[in-house]
Amino acid sequence: MAKFQIFKSEKNNEWYWHLRANNGQIIATSGEGYKNKNDCEHGIDLVKELAPEALVKEEE
Repeated sequence: MAKFQIFKSEKNNEWYWHLRANNGQIIATSGEGYKNKNDCEHGIDLVKELAPEALVKEEE
């Protein structure tokens, strides 16, 4: 089962998330750091909420 992993960076003391596939490979990242763990968790919640309805658009 895919899972979100949250962690705090030792470099800048900010929170990040990864989405890992069943095989453990990272398939998505937060792309930005969060000062607060709650903000990081909120970012995960937004992905869960918005991704099922997201369109796939090919860039030309």
